[in-house]
Amino acid sequence: MTDVAPSRRANKRGLATRENMITAAIASLATGDPTAVSGNRIARDIGVTWGAIQYQFGDIDGLWAAVLRHTAELRGDLPASAAPNGTLRERVTGLVDTMLVGLRTPESLAIETLRAALPRDVAELEREFPLTAAEFASWKPGWDDACERAFADLDVDPARVRQMAALIPAAMRGLTSERMLGTYGNLDDARTGLIDALVALLSMD
Repeated sequence: MTDVAPSRRANKRGLATRENMITAAIASLATGDPTAVSGNRIARDIGVTWGAIQYQFGDIDGLWAAVLRHTAELRGDLPASAAPNGTLRERVTGLVDTMLVGLRTPESLAIETLRAALPRDVAELEREFPLTAAEFASWKPGWDDACERAFADLDVDPARVRQMAALIPAAMRGLTSERMLGTYGNLDDARTGLIDALVALLSMD
């Protein structure tokens, strides 16, 4: 994997400083404040100079890439399912709820703030923030693999599993957004309806 910052002498104090900076950056981003993506704002929240952040991460791209990698390491290996030996419905429910719970963490809130500030166009993102783009790109294969493993022992069309894998994150972000913003709709019904739809999709001949 691409390094996220110039090589620095590894020592306990330096590693602790780096981890503290990442933790503070996540806390700042998790507030949802759009200005939290500013390098100077992060430096102020952390209580250091921008030069200190540059020393640890190289630039803002290196910092955001480190934040994303830290979040991925906290998440660990995605479970194939909360019910690996369960029915088709139980496995779909496990994947849906894994994503739904994950999106409520401070780390996920931080990432959503960061995503909102980054270029939408993939080519532009890769050009302007190559390290950050590489970290984002590395997440999808892990999720796709988790979904494939969830149904590996069942007679399920792999193409439909890929469709499900693409749909769940987008749908869960929508439900999470509705929960945060407030809604007159019943989100439990929405969750159940999504699970029903995915089970029907995967059950098609």
